[in-house]
Amino acid sequence: MNFDVLIIGGGVSGMQCALVLGSAQHKAYAQNKKIGIVLHQRASHLQNALFNNVLGLQPKTLGKNILTEGKEQLSSLYPHIHQIDKERVLAVLAHETGYEIKTNINTYFSKTVIIALNYSKPLTIKGLEEFVIPHQRANPTKDRIQLKNNHHFIKKGLYCCGTIAGWRSQFSIAAGSGASVATDILTLWNQNNPTKVHDKI
Repeated sequence: MNFDVLIIGGGVSGMQCALVLGSAQHKAYAQNKKIGIVLHQRASHLQNALFNNVLGLQPKTLGKNILTEGKEQLSSLYPHIHQIDKERVLAVLAHETGYEIKTNINTYFSKTVIIALNYSKPLTIKGLEEFVIPHQRANPTKDRIQLKNNHHFIKKGLYCCGTIAGWRSQFSIAAGSGASVATDILTLWNQNNPTKVHDKI
């Protein structure tokens, strides 16, 4: 299967990125774009999270519920986004059309790839080794990692967001990081005209 954008990671930053990209479906520059997300959630730090300090979330919201409800929100609002569940990404390799993404089950091709995994060791995805560096904002005793990037941009067609991009592990920061990458992609699709998407009453 071929994509214009494939997001790897189904945590806060990955799903927020997918939601923003999906919300642009009626824009001329985003029509017919094939978007996918590999919902690799088992290792998400949301599994054990409890939220009381996030604007818009009810106090005592459980992270594990956000993982489930986020998938449902994505499928109900933007069913054109292809959700890939129960697959683990093994490699992201440069290809003449962009990138070849190999999982334990399938092989995909995408013009753009967004890495939205957490910052825990080890990062075992082949093709990303050269970009792995110590995390610049995490407590050094935690021994976290990130991907070397410039405002989420790693190299042509390859982005990262959330903690793997060097941001702190905070829900609202991760969500904003994912949204930021999505608007960067939309800007590219819109012939580099600065772009954002808002729904209005």
